[in-house]
Amino acid sequence: MTTVKDVCDHLKMLAPLNLAEDWDNVGLLLGDDSAQVKKIMTCLTLTTDVATEAADFEAQLVVTHHPVMFKPIKQITAATAEGRMLMTLLRHGIAVYCPHTAWDNSATGINQQLAELLELKEIAPLRKRAVTDQVKLVTFVPESHLEAVRKALWDAGAGVIGNYRQCSFNLLGTGTFFGSDSTSPAVGKSGQLEHVEEVRVEVVCPSKRLDHALALLRMAHPYEEPAVDVFSVKAVANAAGAGRFGILHKPMNLNELSHVISGRLGLPSVQFVGEASQIIYRLGIACGAASEFLRDAQRAGCQALLTGEARFHASLEARDLGLGMILPGHYATERFSMENLAKRLSEQFPSLSVGASQKEHDPVQTIVLNA
Repeated sequence: MTTVKDVCDHLKMLAPLNLAEDWDNVGLLLGDDSAQVKKIMTCLTLTTDVATEAADFEAQLVVTHHPVMFKPIKQITAATAEGRMLMTLLRHGIAVYCPHTAWDNSATGINQQLAELLELKEIAPLRKRAVTDQVKLVTFVPESHLEAVRKALWDAGAGVIGNYRQCSFNLLGTGTFFGSDSTSPAVGKSGQLEHVEEVRVEVVCPSKRLDHALALLRMAHPYEEPAVDVFSVKAVANAAGAGRFGILHKPMNLNELSHVISGRLGLPSVQFVGEASQIIYRLGIACGAASEFLRDAQRAGCQALLTGEARFHASLEARDLGLGMILPGHYATERFSMENLAKRLSEQFPSLSVGASQKEHDPVQTIVLNA
């Protein structure tokens, strides 16, 4: 039996929630994680018609990119579109999971998918993820007290790696000690050389929590003088981070690049800001509505930024910075990834029926006038 939790755990592996922006609302936002799942539907945004579609599909879980209940709500009634949507979901027992900016920023998420769709080279985050200052804490403990010591470290906030908790490495070995006459060893006797089977325990620990972790460790450890080593940790760069940028497979002007992007996204047209003849070598990418990445793109040496939509004054800022900006639409830069996510979930859970919403569509439409 596959549960909501099983699917959520896989989604957290694809898009660890610690990659989400601080202002975001991500994770399981509605439902019982112990409930059984047979059908899953993905979508960009949960609206009343999409919620009805999920109910007709008999889905037990909807994975929506944009969060439900993004802002605090005081009542759920049929008087509002949001209330009607939530009531439909509740009435049919449909759980809702939202990855949002965690999916934007993850190593295989939306911005990475856009960069790969455009065949960019040397892809990297526009904003590298801030790395928490950490140390590696090592101690040695008899097996009889292993669980107590590990729990103390975890309670202190140690052993967290990305979206995983209670992480540790444990290796069995032999420790020796010779206690003076003034000691009272928890194992063996003073005044003689003792050999004790011990477990080497290693955990990462935020530097700011180290003192607390050491205090709890000593309280849980049976030894009078527990051996503890603390090592500094050098952060290893990874593919996670906000936005993306990379080098085009060949330089092209802004007009040509706009045509390529419209073709790859299957659009009849795109908007752009800048001189059509401007040559683009390096492109920044930030899906959705993310013109705030303009200066990040400039710092990365980009000549243009691809984002879904931008306000008028952001367009003026791009012009003043001498950066091109390509605007295919919010829907176009994100919806395709939820279709891709449905395929990935179907492959991961072959016994489940998984599909993207068929009723969802871009609320912004384009009229193509005859020349």
